[in-house]
Amino acid sequence: MFRKIPHTYVIVFSIVALCAVLTWVVPGGAFARETVSVNGIDRSVVIPGSFHYTDKNPQTWQLFSALFDGFVDKADIIVFILIIGGAFWIMNESKAIDVAIGSVLRFTGRMGKRGVIKKIGVDNLIFLLIMTMFSFFGAVFGMSEETIAFTVIFVPLAVSMGYDSIVGVSLCFVAAALGFAGAFLNPFTIGIAQGLSDLPLFSGLEYRLIMWVVISAVGFAYILRYARRIKKNPNRSPVREDDDYWRKLHSETQVKIDYHTPASAWVIWLLLIVVMIIFSVIHPMTGLSFGEGVLNLPAIPVLTALFAVTGWFTLRKSVHFFVIDLLMFTILYLITGVMGYGWYIMEIATLFFAMGLATGIAMNYDANKITKLFLDGVRDIQSAALIVGLAGGIVIILQNGNIIDTLLYKVSESISGTGKMASVSMMYLVQNLINLVMPSGSAKAALTMPMMSQFSDLIGISRQATVVAFQLGDGFTNMITPTSGVLLGVLSVARIPYEKWFRWVLPFIVILLVLGFLLLIPTVFMDLKGF
Repeated sequence: MFRKIPHTYVIVFSIVALCAVLTWVVPGGAFARETVSVNGIDRSVVIPGSFHYTDKNPQTWQLFSALFDGFVDKADIIVFILIIGGAFWIMNESKAIDVAIGSVLRFTGRMGKRGVIKKIGVDNLIFLLIMTMFSFFGAVFGMSEETIAFTVIFVPLAVSMGYDSIVGVSLCFVAAALGFAGAFLNPFTIGIAQGLSDLPLFSGLEYRLIMWVVISAVGFAYILRYARRIKKNPNRSPVREDDDYWRKLHSETQVKIDYHTPASAWVIWLLLIVVMIIFSVIHPMTGLSFGEGVLNLPAIPVLTALFAVTGWFTLRKSVHFFVIDLLMFTILYLITGVMGYGWYIMEIATLFFAMGLATGIAMNYDANKITKLFLDGVRDIQSAALIVGLAGGIVIILQNGNIIDTLLYKVSESISGTGKMASVSMMYLVQNLINLVMPSGSAKAALTMPMMSQFSDLIGISRQATVVAFQLGDGFTNMITPTSGVLLGVLSVARIPYEKWFRWVLPFIVILLVLGFLLLIPTVFMDLKGF
């Protein structure tokens, strides 16, 4: 008889406890740090050669207080998840998402009967377009936390199309993670790492573009192969039983939809246009950042005009299509805000909160019903928020125990004395290992790059190669580490148990790690532009 697999909460808490044990075994240590300006932003970085041992600080009762500190540290992501849950619950009540899914299924059914598309597979084409978009976002501005919101959209869509929730998560989260690993303009990884290494910002772009294409192609092929297998035999899905939630939710909403447009929908449309016009006057031009380049466009005025037109046509058809229009423009404003105004979790959460309220008003719900629906959504998704806070305790324990710097120092010592290729490979391995306990790319860059870049000078390899080792090591394991609040948030929203996800994604991660090693070889032995 097989032993019962531990709950995700048990797994994460066990890791917290293990880290507490390590604080009794590993000696305390610290690097001296200094504040430097990296691409115009002050960051605290370690000073190479400054490591010194300190008194250890074993964690005892702090094992439990670390959970509180973890919730405080991850409060922004936790609140973001709760707001997303509430906003989408209001939208779910409107049946607009079901209308959209039905439209997609009818479209794929019609297109799938045509000659060339029938051979390629209309589902494959749609999935490729979606994954390419998210991979591009991951490569350009490091899309990560935003995928939690998109999980609510793509998981029910994938399940309704005859696939499973893993496919739905792969369309947005995994695709963005692939782009994040193969980033070529991401300011939060490439920008910081190159800045700390005294390299021209986003130099070596040509080879990074090749890496992005290769990584995305391999990743997409793996996902499409899995999707085809599940479509052929749904019982092979490891989350077949878990997806009953989405199937039940979909069947419960399959009632006859009353296509109509209440007056309140026209009112909210006009109100939103007025608000957008005001912002168009305030921000007539938007500088969309692409690496070092900035593309100045009248983004907000254009979006305002498009919303006015599409809103008019969708409202004439039905309020359900108007709600989908709201969702689409929420996504467009999200992209504009992130790339043009440096939006992060707070601004994005606010945007989705406004979308939820606008949806409720458009559906002619009264204030009490909107409030009740929002709270129902928060209640439904609260487990996802809790697991993020629980995982935050892992890093807190390591920091309070004064052992993070010690572990880094010991690992960096083991690299010395090896050849060029072996050294780069060890750097790659080290970055992957550090990423398991410190998923933040910017924090890891500030911790490791000042030392790694100087170490690369000593062994005679390009600092660009060191940045590539960091970049690849920072990307792939984001899809498996239990310390990632984004991963656990996505899995909780998708109702995928971590242990089942681990078993599915592990072979995929192994393939990507090997691919990353192969992509490192040219950085050592070939004369690449910018390296």
